[in-house]
Amino acid sequence: MQAMFLQFLRFGVVGVAGFLVDAGVLTAMLWLGLGPYAGRVVSYLAAASTTFGLNRAWTFRSASREAPVAAQWGRFVLLNLIGFVANYGTYAALLAGTQTVAAHPVIGVAAGSLAGMFINFGLSRRYVFTA
Repeated sequence: MQAMFLQFLRFGVVGVAGFLVDAGVLTAMLWLGLGPYAGRVVSYLAAASTTFGLNRAWTFRSASREAPVAAQWGRFVLLNLIGFVANYGTYAALLAGTQTVAAHPVIGVAAGSLAGMFINFGLSRRYVFTA
């Protein structure tokens, strides 16, 4: 139980790094004129790649390394699409439904990140970074 709690804490720290990448890339995409929805897809992929690397190296460092990195990354991204539905759905609902988030989309990124975090932790621990 303690090991899982420590993994979850590490996962949360990595999630903060992912949030910073997500928010930074989204801001860059908005500045480049991509728009808040398409820009979020790009920023999510950048954040997912970042969190995969950090989770593999730190959070789940004792996990098996038998699978090739590319295959493991693909499984991570594919399974995290389930968390992405919660993440992006929260983001899109807040973006469309509140003037504050429409004016400051990064708030929606933060809310979406929290919405997907628990789903992504469970899926990552069970199916991507197995012992």
